[in-house]
Amino acid sequence: MKVSVIANSLIGSEIIKIGNEVNEMKRKGASIANLTIGDFDSNIYPIPAELKAGIVEAYNANQTNYPPADGVLPLRETVSELLKDRFGLEYNTNSILVSGGSRPLIYATFLALIDPGDTVVFPAPSWNNNHYCHLTSANAIAVETDAAHNFMPTAAQLKPHLKGATLLALCSPLNPTGTMFDADALAEICDAVLEENATRGADEKPLYLMYDQIYSLLTFDKVHVNPVSLRPAMREFTIFVDGSSKCLAATGVRVGWGFGPEDIINRMKALVGHMGAWAPKAEQVAMSNYFNDKPQVDAFLTSFKAQIQDSLNALYNGFNALKAEGFNVDAVEPMGAIYLTIKIDYIGRTTEDGQLLKDSADVNFYLIKEAGAALVPFSAFGNEHSMPWFRASVGACTLQDIKDMLPRIKTALSKLK
Repeated sequence: MKVSVIANSLIGSEIIKIGNEVNEMKRKGASIANLTIGDFDSNIYPIPAELKAGIVEAYNANQTNYPPADGVLPLRETVSELLKDRFGLEYNTNSILVSGGSRPLIYATFLALIDPGDTVVFPAPSWNNNHYCHLTSANAIAVETDAAHNFMPTAAQLKPHLKGATLLALCSPLNPTGTMFDADALAEICDAVLEENATRGADEKPLYLMYDQIYSLLTFDKVHVNPVSLRPAMREFTIFVDGSSKCLAATGVRVGWGFGPEDIINRMKALVGHMGAWAPKAEQVAMSNYFNDKPQVDAFLTSFKAQIQDSLNALYNGFNALKAEGFNVDAVEPMGAIYLTIKIDYIGRTTEDGQLLKDSADVNFYLIKEAGAALVPFSAFGNEHSMPWFRASVGACTLQDIKDMLPRIKTALSKLK
């Protein structure tokens, strides 16, 4: 059956593929610590009780019709205050767009800015930028990052690729690494964008920056920074992606928001409207009320982040202990989000039954089978299959699950020749 070129050539999510295989094995009785999906087990990490009650109350109040195309005004007012209070950013309600999570905002940013053949620059590893480039027929440039910089891109790495580009896509805290920009590194990148834009004429598209900060309220000991606060001149070139999905463990509640130059946000509003990708009205009403109570939000975040950090630290310390014992592993200290970056350098080793582990996918499925531990190779985020780095997501595991898994990983790695 003939379909479009894009549909025919679209690559499915490797993360979902691994997750589905893990779930099928668990259905058959296997005990596996699933560190694959960037989501939360809602029995381990439920949304705030007050938010849940507010959603039910909004449905009981019949808040069930279409919301405004850009989101209900009370929520946009709340977001405007939140941005001012948490980040020192001044954006009025006409510069804010609410959607069903952050994905429609990312797609709408691409659709609003990218023509077929336009260049989009993004770091590898990073989440889904390659797929959005495919959907918009963009020229994708994935810039390899390195462990020395915690897999965050530097200005020096990005700068050679910015000439003539239309969009630079960045994220901090970064999915898949859980690492973050510091102020100096992000400021240097902003300066590179501003320098490039100074060379362009009035009839040329500028180089825009899409800044995904969906994990900005889910950070630990490091301060989240953003382009516009560091370099106010970046305001006219920066489109932010944000929302409630991660900081409230509310991935299924589907309330995200973007903000940026009003003209671009208006065009994105039309695109989101044609997609019908609004956040449900009752959830918008409840989210507005919830975020208006700052002590309530802070109390939840304090407890929630401590629980996430305990799991990440247990995993980080466990891999450091294995490293100290001589295993070819490493880990990058967690800074934010729900992810740990892990190195398991066993490509080229052989299993007890003689199977050669040819790439990171083989290593991953060996650990699933032998250790009951499922990770995601960085190859799912734009890197080569020969790269021995993996993402571990702790949102669907308990702290005890992680503690129980570490000895199994040690045993499995010990068997490799």
